[in-house]
Amino acid sequence: MKHLNKLFVAVLMAMGVSSQAQDSNNPWAIAFGVNAVDTRTSAGDDKIGNHFDQFFDVKDHWNILPSVSYLKVSRYVGSNFTVGLQGSVNKMDKFVVDVNPLLVQNPGDLMYYGIDGFVKYSFAKLINSKVIDPNVNLGGGYTFLGDNSFGTVNGGLGLTLWVSENVGIELGSTYKKSFGDRMSNIGAPIAPSHFQHTAGIVFKFGGKDTDGDGIYDKEDACPEVAGLKQFNGCPDTDGDGIIDSEDACPEVAGIAALKGCPDADGDGITDAEDACPNVAGLASLKGCPDADKDGVADKDDKCPNVAGPKENAGCPWPDTDNDGVADKDDACPEVAGPASNKGCPEVPQEAMDELKSQARFIYFNTGKSTFKTADVPKRLDAMAALLKNYPNSEFLIEGHTDSDGSDSFNQKLSEARAGVVRKALIDRGISDSKLKSVGYGESMPVATNKTAAGKALNRRTEVKLVK
Repeated sequence: MKHLNKLFVAVLMAMGVSSQAQDSNNPWAIAFGVNAVDTRTSAGDDKIGNHFDQFFDVKDHWNILPSVSYLKVSRYVGSNFTVGLQGSVNKMDKFVVDVNPLLVQNPGDLMYYGIDGFVKYSFAKLINSKVIDPNVNLGGGYTFLGDNSFGTVNGGLGLTLWVSENVGIELGSTYKKSFGDRMSNIGAPIAPSHFQHTAGIVFKFGGKDTDGDGIYDKEDACPEVAGLKQFNGCPDTDGDGIIDSEDACPEVAGIAALKGCPDADGDGITDAEDACPNVAGLASLKGCPDADKDGVADKDDKCPNVAGPKENAGCPWPDTDNDGVADKDDACPEVAGPASNKGCPEVPQEAMDELKSQARFIYFNTGKSTFKTADVPKRLDAMAALLKNYPNSEFLIEGHTDSDGSDSFNQKLSEARAGVVRKALIDRGISDSKLKSVGYGESMPVATNKTAAGKALNRRTEVKLVK
């Protein structure tokens, strides 16, 4: 009991110490301490309650050898499981023969030897604790008691309190079931089931730390170079909070946004890449400022306060008609027009209405792509005159037919008629790149094809503005 009391005191002292349970970093463990054997469970009837009645009656029931009396070796195998082997020795001077009434005999100081294998499951990770490590175990073993020996099936509960990285205090209680509990005819034990309690110290080992930085190789991202725990064992030479392997300037303190490199003017460009390292500037200009925001650094800008293109040394291009389109890009430099039309005026709705009106009165001979009426050339002249006012606009000539004839015939006929109008306009000076044609056959009627009047309206040519 003297030894047990000391162990319990040590347990209480260990509660506040940060540590860690046996795991893959330190897979091996060895434990030793004191064991106690209690045969109270073998005596009397088989009621469950009798197995735990007076469970902690140490003085009357427990057999304790006041020295190191058990040795255990175990190995962590993963998923919170550990396997191991335990050897124990004791001296039996208290044997419970019966419980009603309680009868305890001294069997003559029989020597007790046990060898037991076990599989243990730890709950430390489940309860998210690095100090308190409750566990359960199952296994089997063989017990030598005096001149007798017998096998047992074992099951138990344990608690380990880790007082440091590698040292813990363990307590355990295991029930060893002997198949065929029996006594000799004089009450001497032959093959009793029993409880075995243990209290001892456990040491875990086997972890490897090549660089000696206190982080095991298994968890060390840089196992051969000493580093810091917060960086998984990797170094940070310049102390800027960025590990050397990710630090573009590992020996000069910098900022994370620039991969550990310094930035004196705070413009987001590293000093090594900054053409103006002491004046905040733009990344696009290698760290130099641009007051007029024209994309030309002030040091290279002949008009630093007026925006202008790089091709003109930062000065604006002339714009004679003040339409916002520089003369060099203006197809109509003396007449204002939008940039979308290269500085030329856009086609007004009145002009489009006139073009469409003239196109609709261009008639063709039946089933042919030749002009029918004598006024067609005049209409084409009028259309060409209008189109010449808008040299940068693009137009589309559409050809349409009525439903007489097959679809394929009408498609070819509509294409031919649109093409004839296009050619006539090109012959009158309209750029072929600004004038396209297309045929839609009978697919887009504007009137019914069931009457002669409707068919006449469907046989038409139309002009549309493309851009």
